[in-house]
Amino acid sequence: MGKTAFMFPGQGAQYVGMGRDFYEQIPICKEMFELAGKASALDVAALCFEENEQINITEYTQIAMLAAEVAMLKAVEERGIKPDVTGGLSLGEYGALVASGVMTPEDVFKIVRKRGIYMQEAVPQGGAMVAVLGLDTAVIEKICEETPGMVTIANYNCPGQIVITGEEGAAQAAVEKLTAAGAKRCVTLKVSGPFHSPLLVGAGEKLAKELEQVELNDIQIPYIANVTADYVKDKAEVKPLLEKQVSSPVRWQQSVERMIADGVDTFVEIGPGKTLSGFMRKIDKNRKVINIEKVEDLEKLL
Repeated sequence: MGKTAFMFPGQGAQYVGMGRDFYEQIPICKEMFELAGKASALDVAALCFEENEQINITEYTQIAMLAAEVAMLKAVEERGIKPDVTGGLSLGEYGALVASGVMTPEDVFKIVRKRGIYMQEAVPQGGAMVAVLGLDTAVIEKICEETPGMVTIANYNCPGQIVITGEEGAAQAAVEKLTAAGAKRCVTLKVSGPFHSPLLVGAGEKLAKELEQVELNDIQIPYIANVTADYVKDKAEVKPLLEKQVSSPVRWQQSVERMIADGVDTFVEIGPGKTLSGFMRKIDKNRKVINIEKVEDLEKLL
């Protein structure tokens, strides 16, 4: 028998209307949106379902995305379906923490509200993140190292797609070199800061103080951390890894490869969009991928 992994997407997949059918049709899902609202002191349902500009601003995006993901997760769990392993990309790691039993939805919502604020505040003047397509990873790493200023790898998404992050000037200088080195395309991402760069170390330190207030449960379902692309063996490792995650590269491709090496043959993406499903096809197109984004998608699991 093969294994099943639940995976949760990060920022960038959000859209107005995400999770609305779950909210309207499944009581436990409505409870999760209301819990997120209470924990964050925001009208999270309105943030997710009504036209607004805040949904694309990090401090609001994070709680909105996570509310939708946890609501969808609860709908899946209510049908008696549990994963063998779980993981999430950046913000999505908090969805994985709920799936693994390490943190309660209420604690995760409180922490992610603070995480969004701290990440937004860390670099109010911006910065840049750029997806680099069709260039060897080692070449990208070397160019980042050689470019003056702060520019580093943010995300190892999948073969042929790496995201760089850092100061806007340094990122643009790196883009010129990357294009000259043969990158097929360099796409500037619509984000409000240079996330997963050393510029965010301060945000991670503030987050660590918030995490001190949270009591963690034992790991019930194995989960893989972004920072190490490996299983977290002990709950004592969780908080230091979440602090580092804010300013460290997200090793998503390596995380998925770790799951595959462990026998996972079915991946269930839970949350808005199909970003991780797209990455999956480039990492290993022979694995089964199921996307849970609408209520009717739950039928695929049965």
